[in-house]
Amino acid sequence: MKTISALISAAALFGGVELFHDGSGESAADEVAPSSNYRLVANGDEAVCPVSRGAAISDGLSLLTVASTCRRLLPGIERARFWREKQDGTVAFSANGIDPIVTFAVADGDGYESYAPATPLLSLAATGDLSAGD
Repeated sequence: MKTISALISAAALFGGVELFHDGSGESAADEVAPSSNYRLVANGDEAVCPVSRGAAISDGLSLLTVASTCRRLLPGIERARFWREKQDGTVAFSANGIDPIVTFAVADGDGYESYAPATPLLSLAATGDLSAGD
C-alpha cells in the first residue's frame, strides 16, 4: 500500500512540474523576458521619467537605473539602485536592496501603481523607447 501511495505522489509531482515546463527544461515563465525600460509618471503630472531594470543579481533582485530627473516626481527616488520583485507580483525600488523607497502593485492592465508611499500616486509602465540615462 505504501508503494502505491508513493507512486501516486510521484506521478502528481511529475505532472505538476510538467504543467509549468514544456519538456525542454525551460519553464514557460523563462520564455518571456521582462521588459527592461519603463516610464514613471505621477498622477496628474505630465512629466515622464525613464527607469531601466538591469541585470538580475539574485532571485527577484535586479539592478535599477532611475534618471536623476525622477526626483521631481518623488524626492529620493533617484537614489534607488535595486528592483525587487516579490512572488505576489509587487515591486519595490530601494537604494540598498532591502528598504523600499517606493512599492508598486500590479495595476489593471499593463504596468504597476504605487501604494507606498501613499502620495504621490505613481504609475510604472513598460516601454521600449526611453532610457534611464540623464
